[in-house]
Amino acid sequence: MPELPEVETIKRTLSNSLTDKTIVKIDILRPSLIKFPLAEDFSQQITGEKIISLGRRGKYLSLNLASGAELVVHLRMTGRLIFTEQTEEKLPHTHIIMALDDGNELRYSDVRRFGCLWLLPPQAEDKVTGRAKLGPEPLSEQFNAEALLQILTGRKISIKQALLDQSVVAGLGNIYVDETLFAAGLLPMRCVSDLRREDFIRLAEVIPPILQSSIEHCGTTFSDYLDGQGNRGGNIAYLKVYGREGQPCPVCGTILKKQRVAGRSSVYCPVCQK
Repeated sequence: MPELPEVETIKRTLSNSLTDKTIVKIDILRPSLIKFPLAEDFSQQITGEKIISLGRRGKYLSLNLASGAELVVHLRMTGRLIFTEQTEEKLPHTHIIMALDDGNELRYSDVRRFGCLWLLPPQAEDKVTGRAKLGPEPLSEQFNAEALLQILTGRKISIKQALLDQSVVAGLGNIYVDETLFAAGLLPMRCVSDLRREDFIRLAEVIPPILQSSIEHCGTTFSDYLDGQGNRGGNIAYLKVYGREGQPCPVCGTILKKQRVAGRSSVYCPVCQK
């Protein structure tokens, strides 16, 4: 699933291409992807809208429209949102095509079809599933050790499960939680209630630079993720532990182990992570 760095990269790579463009036509080939309003109403309401800016909250991408409406996209596991020339061959599983007034297109493709799109009228209630419950943005000033302590104090769950919870930190997924715990020197199965204050301080210190570094390398592509121009991310070469089970730890040389924690595979160093 695209995580915060991947969605932020998509936002940045689409911004110049989409800003001030008008959606002149939309073809919805799989209406089930439209979660609000009904697909027919969605099509009527978005046609003629001008895109004025793009935003992101956690893993949610938003296109802000001139009327004050907001198009929200959650890519889930295999969604792709790509700006392309009209003559370019369509990717397999292309389900939504937005024709723009400059002759180009914005296309949404999704192999597993878990992605979701919402079109919210101006000043409407937020009907986007899960967005209202998101925790602090880890790249914002509101994110710090005190915020983590306030949310997590006394929780009887693993730190891996806690950081995967979008109400704790917005935008983290399996890749960057594994990378975070390695950088912080914490085992993924460690119970939150056993953490010391300095552990929370360390977590708050390492999360932003890990995410920023991935953004600088355009995100991590293992299989499906592409940026807004259809390019693969280059961050895989900079991962320390995720996807590297059985290989030596980049710090101490111990063979990295993999264990299932909170229902997800977790890779860690048994020496560097305590």
